[in-house]
Amino acid sequence: MATDDLFGEPPEQGKPRAEATPSGAPRLREPQRAQIELRAVDIESLIGEDHPVRLIWSYVEGLDLSELENRIKARGDRPGHPATSPRLLLALWLYATSEGVGSARALARLSENHDAYRWLCGGVSVNYHTLADFRVGCADLLDRLLAEHLAALSKAGLVNLETLAQDGVRVRANAGAASFRREATLDRHLATAEAVVDDLKREVDAHSDASNQRIRAARERAARERSERVQKAQTALAEIKRQRQEREEKRGNGKKPKEPRASTTDPDARVMKMADGGFRPGYNVQVTSPAGEQIVVGVEISNNGSDRGLMRPMLERQRKRPGGLPKRHLADGGFGSAEDIEWAHAEGIEVYCPPTQSKHGTDPYLPRRGDGPGVLAWRARMASESGKATYKPRSVCECIHARWRNWDLRQLPVRGIEKVRAVVLWYALTNNILQGIRLASE
Repeated sequence: MATDDLFGEPPEQGKPRAEATPSGAPRLREPQRAQIELRAVDIESLIGEDHPVRLIWSYVEGLDLSELENRIKARGDRPGHPATSPRLLLALWLYATSEGVGSARALARLSENHDAYRWLCGGVSVNYHTLADFRVGCADLLDRLLAEHLAALSKAGLVNLETLAQDGVRVRANAGAASFRREATLDRHLATAEAVVDDLKREVDAHSDASNQRIRAARERAARERSERVQKAQTALAEIKRQRQEREEKRGNGKKPKEPRASTTDPDARVMKMADGGFRPGYNVQVTSPAGEQIVVGVEISNNGSDRGLMRPMLERQRKRPGGLPKRHLADGGFGSAEDIEWAHAEGIEVYCPPTQSKHGTDPYLPRRGDGPGVLAWRARMASESGKATYKPRSVCECIHARWRNWDLRQLPVRGIEKVRAVVLWYALTNNILQGIRLASE
């Protein structure tokens, strides 16, 4: 009997009929964000063993921060909330600087949702106000740490401080161009601000209700701070007028100088020519480094738009820093002041900076009438092949400013020359820590 006869043909399978209207609601997995979850998180495993943040923490762990810890009032059985560890705040800002984070609010957010910053915090919460105050309140500590780290590199033979290079860059200030006012405008603003302060003081004294009094006190404080900024702008305006008068007396061209202006937002800032050729409020950030190395030896902040005359102040401060005065100092042509060169020659320092070209087309290396012994030696030195070879490594110093721009130091987040100096010191110390690790590993 054939197999086909035994089983026959299989029945024809029909397609399932689709219902015209599905019955019941579809079963879906919807997000439920209101539910509470308990998760086990190993903070130590948030980052890898070779993560750069571990290098920052390793450096911070070995520091003596007793001068900051001694300021903490919450001690032993005394009342008060425990303070955030200065070691943690220092590590947070060092790592944030290397990542181009310059905002205290942004750093506070990262400490909550970024693994590297969460690892640093280790469960400690930080707020932006504490971070902002710490950044500008420990400039002396940063200066000391910078000097100690540099001394350690020099002792290990990783840097040579006999030849230093100096370079400056103008960084945008945290002030708008419209905040610069003339003397008459500043006088009107000061009179208005003082009148507002007096009115608010009388209003606070006349009403005793606590809630409204706090609001009025805050308004009075804001008006008083406005008045103080205008007064500082008037002081800065007087200094600008004095400097312009001295320059006009030296030039003796008889031209009437332009009426000066000062900022009511940041009185220390000055309008200066930037790298792109535009004029904006800014600061002149000066840096010295060992020739051929990207290590910061010294930092100085100036509101002078020109580099001329800034060599001597930097060298005089270097006298008290590790290595003392150098034997050779390399600078750009804009630093070539005859007075500074003569002073450096008297101190036993050989200055290397290219002379500026004369308007009359004369050879800048030839001696000129009125040249002192220091300037004569400098011209002969820069005309020689050995002098040009010694000057060549100066360009490496510019890489420091380039790195800082990559770290988003394009506009300063603070106001006032002292706070600006504190911010730049963060960049200098972070730079030296990372470069020191590189030099040690080579």
